[in-house]
Amino acid sequence: MGEVLSDNAKGLALAVASSAFIGVSFILKKIGLRRAAKCGARAGGGGYTYLSEPLWWAGMTTMLLGEVANFVAYIFAPAVLVTPLGALSIIVSSVLAHFVLKERLEKLGVLGCVSCIVGSVVVVVHAPEEHMPNSVEEIWNLATQPGFLAYAMTTMLLVGTLVLFFEPRYGQTNILVYLGICSSMGSLTVVSIKAIGVAIKLTLDGVNQAAYPYTWFFLMVAIICGVSQINYLNKALDTFNLAIVSPIYYVMFTTLTIVASGIMFKDWAGQSLSSIASELCGLITILSGTILLHTAEEGANNSAALLPWPLDKGSISWCISLSSDNLLKNVEEDYFAALQNSPAPV
Repeated sequence: MGEVLSDNAKGLALAVASSAFIGVSFILKKIGLRRAAKCGARAGGGGYTYLSEPLWWAGMTTMLLGEVANFVAYIFAPAVLVTPLGALSIIVSSVLAHFVLKERLEKLGVLGCVSCIVGSVVVVVHAPEEHMPNSVEEIWNLATQPGFLAYAMTTMLLVGTLVLFFEPRYGQTNILVYLGICSSMGSLTVVSIKAIGVAIKLTLDGVNQAAYPYTWFFLMVAIICGVSQINYLNKALDTFNLAIVSPIYYVMFTTLTIVASGIMFKDWAGQSLSSIASELCGLITILSGTILLHTAEEGANNSAALLPWPLDKGSISWCISLSSDNLLKNVEEDYFAALQNSPAPV
């Protein structure tokens, strides 16, 4: 009993450390993206200048440390204890964004953030336990079932539609475009990484899994989906406030991962009605929180649009027609523009 408590304490400490690392990584990457945008094309506009920014790499390294800590936490503690603690990364990133990045989170946004966290925790806590496969071949058989094949094809069709049709039109204005792509690819990344983890564990136990082509297939899927996930997460961070990106990304990624894992490993078989009802309530809470976050973001944007003159640093062009026969006159100033000593109309 003492050993179990000790293992749970280790898992708890690792999970908390993981959330702290991941929360800090969002801040470092955001600062790196801002600095890189001053030297070249922004990530939201398709640029990759951030790859030469040390702070962005510091953020990636910190995120990697957080993911490793999270992975090891599952060795010492059950998923019902470790997974909900991932919500702590939202709190860490939101608080740091408020003080470091000066991205103010309004009261409505705070309420939405809390709703998202509560809903996500309810869904994760009441999610059924997963069956751990005993070989990569068994995972391949699960992945080629009609149910998961339908999910995978639907996901790829959704991602393709978002990339080809919605991203060019709404990518810079609707946060769900970038995060929809990122979260969808992330759900496939998780199931692929789980297959790789099983292969590594079995190989270390003396049962070599490298000879199976399935192992290399899952590795290829994990790399492709993982790189795509990071790319679109960078675009979302570069385009929208971190306080909005972090909770929505957490909600969408967690929900889609639970769905993908449940379909692939049939986790919902034999689940009680009370657990299913709790998951539905959690999903409704998540949806409500997402709506509140969007409302808070739109309210902040509208308030900024109604700020009184003079505006903060910027450049504004005024087009003034002195008469029907005169040319348009462009006036540019750093803070505000005014017409002075204009000649009387003839």
